[in-house]
Amino acid sequence: MTKFLFATMPFDGHFNPLTSIAVNLKAQGDDVRWYAGPSYASKLSDLGIPHVPFQRAREVSGENIADLFPARAGLKGPKLLSFDLEQVFVANVEHHYHDILEARETFPFDALVCDPGFYAAHLIAAKLNPRVYTIGVGPLVGLSEEPPPFFGLKPARTIVDKLVHRVARALLNSTMRQGVKTYNRTLAMEGLPPVAVGDFLELTRRCATYYFQSGVPGFDYPRRSLPANVKFVGSLLPYKKGPRSRTVELEEKFQRYRSVIVVSQGTVDNSDPAKLFVPALEALKGGSHLVVATTGGKNTAELRRRYPHENVVVEDFVDFGVLFEKTDLFICNGGYGSILLALSNGVPVLSAGVREGKNDINARIDYLGFGVDLKSERPTPAKIAKGVTRILTDKRFARNVARVRAEFETYHPLDLIDGLISADDRITAGRLVRAERDQPRAAAAG
Repeated sequence: MTKFLFATMPFDGHFNPLTSIAVNLKAQGDDVRWYAGPSYASKLSDLGIPHVPFQRAREVSGENIADLFPARAGLKGPKLLSFDLEQVFVANVEHHYHDILEARETFPFDALVCDPGFYAAHLIAAKLNPRVYTIGVGPLVGLSEEPPPFFGLKPARTIVDKLVHRVARALLNSTMRQGVKTYNRTLAMEGLPPVAVGDFLELTRRCATYYFQSGVPGFDYPRRSLPANVKFVGSLLPYKKGPRSRTVELEEKFQRYRSVIVVSQGTVDNSDPAKLFVPALEALKGGSHLVVATTGGKNTAELRRRYPHENVVVEDFVDFGVLFEKTDLFICNGGYGSILLALSNGVPVLSAGVREGKNDINARIDYLGFGVDLKSERPTPAKIAKGVTRILTDKRFARNVARVRAEFETYHPLDLIDGLISADDRITAGRLVRAERDQPRAAAAG
């Protein structure tokens, strides 16, 4: 039996993709526990996984980030990236490390499983030496000079493009400098050498035995090579228990409309429905498409009152895994997990959103021909209507999405991950047997 400690930043997009892995390992008899913020206690209880709660660390989540940092709403671009790096991802690293150091006294875990934003993993790997498995829950970044840097840029095709990328990389390094400086102070307190700004985004990849990347190569920019420990594993979906079903209302309406459009504003940036829900429903109300808006439990009643139209359904939650089987178009603000689920079901995407790295995800959608990037946090109804018409009438989008769906179908994420982790278990067990076998000989030689 292997002891696994999962550790994730307190955001659903970082937590949810790892749940199926955790449940699968637990079902195989491994001891699985999860270091997470207090808001994840009930979810872990539902999964039957012991919760290792934050002790020193402060939970900064999608639910409270606006209240904790009200000035953040006015930031964008490099300033927003710099703020999030230091205040959200780096500020808690020392506390995360010491929380886990304390937890290890009663749970001497063999392996740490984390998301790429859990930068305490670098300290844990260096000081405690467990195996580390990092789960890529967003697009691959920082692995070479080949792909473009952040800020929603696409692969360079001209000399001018390459110059723009060079300037953007310099800007990115400048943006991260303060956060990395704070991080290096933590490393110094633990007797570890500093890291270079240009290496920071790779820390949780470099310390990992394997970096399991959710997605497929077909949803990544072209690369000449990848580090040996990076493995694409297909679409990592949140664990679901029980039968999947659609509401009776949806089943009835599917029979009456020729096409289905799903609208989502994600789980973090869904407090203000005017950003995407309102312009999308304004564009599509009373039309020939069935429009299903899923709110995540926010502003549902308000949107239902405002849009009582026959072709509009507003729900707190609908199982996307089932809904996408009938969906012709997905309108969203660029959440990586939901886009992977859409593409793996052959659904093209109309994407908005710029903040929290969504511009980088949406640029991929546009570049690879899987949909249209609206390049805006607040698209107008006219732009949404135009994008809907373009995607549903241009057959190239359907062909491109069908191609990547076929690629997704060749991947079996849990089998791939389990196979590689099991091989590590056998190697580790072999080393322990050899160590125990050689111990008496070493003692005698001494």
